[in-house]
Amino acid sequence: VKYSGYLEHSDEPFCTNYHHKVSKLMKLGRDITLRGLEIGLLTMTKGEAARFVFTPDYAYGQRGCYPLIPCNATVVFEVEVLDFLDSSESDLFFDLLPEQQATFPLEKVLKVSDTERQFGNYLFNNGNFEGAKDRYKRALSVLKGRSPSSEAEQCQINASKLLVLLNLSLTHLKLERPTRALAYGEKALMIDQRNAKALFRCGQACLRMTQFERARDFLVGAQRIEPFNRDINDELKKLAR
Repeated sequence: VKYSGYLEHSDEPFCTNYHHKVSKLMKLGRDITLRGLEIGLLTMTKGEAARFVFTPDYAYGQRGCYPLIPCNATVVFEVEVLDFLDSSESDLFFDLLPEQQATFPLEKVLKVSDTERQFGNYLFNNGNFEGAKDRYKRALSVLKGRSPSSEAEQCQINASKLLVLLNLSLTHLKLERPTRALAYGEKALMIDQRNAKALFRCGQACLRMTQFERARDFLVGAQRIEPFNRDINDELKKLAR
């Protein structure tokens, strides 16, 4: 969320995050507690911008917020919703005891894992690789303790695990931790041995660890599956130098 708050009839904001290069994740009820702002945000959609006028009852009340907000102040907020994620299912899951989590329906477990992965993607895309890693590990932890009751359920779990493992491998490459990147890449290959991304990540990790023969094996394997992939071919060119 991008926002600026003004006193009524004022052109200077008393609070704003429009100058921040990266907008941090903000949670309703925790990071955003102004009553009017919470209500207003719940009416908005991704990409929407709005201007709200809040009377004291929906803003800072009779007492205001010294020294910036006087008593009984009407305030104006200009807000833009850049993106949002519904974390209600995820919040509910992590509030449960382990034995209760074990009985959570698989469909909802997969949704929780995907929500955590999407949070990780947001952090990753904003350069917060440590935060992304923690979210991806949380997404993986949801799936690890799940026992499938059928082959179809196992396929669903594996598909979700594969996405998270690939994310973790790439994130550890960004964090300059090639050993961990390789470990997660190899776990992904245990699920799908012909996954070009997993082979590529393993090749990149080995290249950074100067394990050139292993890097070549992984990258050639990836190239066989995706012969025209530019990233794979570029890594192979590095080996040829």
